[in-house]
Amino acid sequence: MTNALIVIDVQNDFCPGGALAVADGDAIVPGINAAMADFDAVILTQDWHPAGHSSFASSHDADPMSVTQMPYGPQVLWPDHCIQGSKGAEFHQDLQVNRADLIIRKGYNPAIDSYSAFFENDKTTPTGLEGYLRTRGITTLTLVGLATDFCVNYSAVDAAKLGFDVTVRMDLCRAIDFDGSLDAAKTGMAAAGARLA
Repeated sequence: MTNALIVIDVQNDFCPGGALAVADGDAIVPGINAAMADFDAVILTQDWHPAGHSSFASSHDADPMSVTQMPYGPQVLWPDHCIQGSKGAEFHQDLQVNRADLIIRKGYNPAIDSYSAFFENDKTTPTGLEGYLRTRGITTLTLVGLATDFCVNYSAVDAAKLGFDVTVRMDLCRAIDFDGSLDAAKTGMAAAGARLA
């Protein structure tokens, strides 16, 4: 048991019609489902924000997609999305959720956002995913999901820095591509040692 598929945030709010929709975000679901059979373990991440989260533009009376300074650094202020228990926070209805060994929720601390599956945005508070993978002897990770330039990117960089063998299936990801963020993410993931396939 050494290889895991990490499926990042394939949730309604990141799919067409959602509060923070990624173009063609739902188009990757059939491919992700098909890929699940090739892995020893499947782990899903789920963005899981309390209402009024500090990363929401509405909490700052600011415009969505503007940037503010938080104690942990710059933070994009998002439209309200993936609120705990909401329809938007649910996984896409076609995603094979029952195949998951683990569902890891992130972004539930109201004071700090969490893009990465491994750490909150302060880059030090762990989610527990690393410990889970190590205790199961999983060393090789393939990442897919939404969005390439934020949560997939941060997860891939952290996984590579932690010493995992990381591949990002670009065909099974979709990006927001906000202000050059996709090109920056590709460069950053490759520099960290992740393979872009």
